Amino acid sequence: MAITAAMVKELRESTGAGMMECKKALTETNGDMDQAVEYLRKMGIMKSEKKASRIAAEGLTRIAVKDDQTAAVVEVNSETDFVAQNEKFQAFVEAVAKQAVESNSQDLESFMAEKWNLDQSKTVNDALVEITAVISEKISIRRFEKVTAQNGIVVPYVHGGGRISVLVEATTDVVNDDIKDAIKNIAMQVAALNPKFVSSEDISEEYRNHEKEILLAQAMKENEELPEGKRKPQEIIEKMLNGRLVKEFKEICLNEQVYVKAEDGKQSVGQYIAQVGKANNANIKIARFVRFETGEGIEKKNENFAEEVAKQAGQLG
Repeated sequence: MAITAAMVKELRESTGAGMMECKKALTETNGDMDQAVEYLRKMGIMKSEKKASRIAAEGLTRIAVKDDQTAAVVEVNSETDFVAQNEKFQAFVEAVAKQAVESNSQDLESFMAEKWNLDQSKTVNDALVEITAVISEKISIRRFEKVTAQNGIVVPYVHGGGRISVLVEATTDVVNDDIKDAIKNIAMQVAALNPKFVSSEDISEEYRNHEKEILLAQAMKENEELPEGKRKPQEIIEKMLNGRLVKEFKEICLNEQVYVKAEDGKQSVGQYIAQVGKANNANIKIARFVRFETGEGIEKKNENFAEEVAKQAGQLG
């Protein structure tokens, strides 16, 4: 498969790796972007884990809260940031969030077929088609999730005017303002640090093995680059690998992360929750969280406006 400059550019932007490394990665993986990212990780070349799935599209996330135990988060996408700032678009997203918090749908298809709460003569999809016609830009309801706490509370947090929205569900036998504030602090942590799991106990064996494979490849490469007399034996590499896994899992598991507001810079989220629970004579546990970031996993179309104008001018001529 021919490796194009555009492919190299996309991989560079998503990984932070150099141009030649990206070209080699794409060549080695026959142009498969996901495999190329894996190749760069194994080679230890990536400067940061900005995967292609992080490329942003435009739009907004919004949260609707029914009560302390029920809330919903939605993401509605637009083609441009200009439209995302449009009052009609924003009102539509708010309405979609309110629809979601009242909905019993389990998937997007059934959600789109529901009667639109603002006008029962229409479906949600009809309302979407209507707003698309009004704004003259493609609008899409991408996803929604409703969270209902069984034995506790759901606390919302919206960041950046709707760029990121988070819901945190916590089980607790006591509900008061101190505990709500604490869970909101945790929601802010989720927004900022984007953990993948609540705790290390939630990590699947498949995910553990995958990350171990990546880190082992990195460690082996580093070892091979050492002078022959300084290379480490396999058992030492294995011990180093276990240490790296523990460090990585600490970064991606909410309870094990360092609490961002910790005064000593050492207290974990789990320890913070325990502290709040003790102060309020409550048994608090983070049950789950939902984090929506606008455009997460969507690749924006990268257009060259000057080329487009020149092309149209040529066609007119």
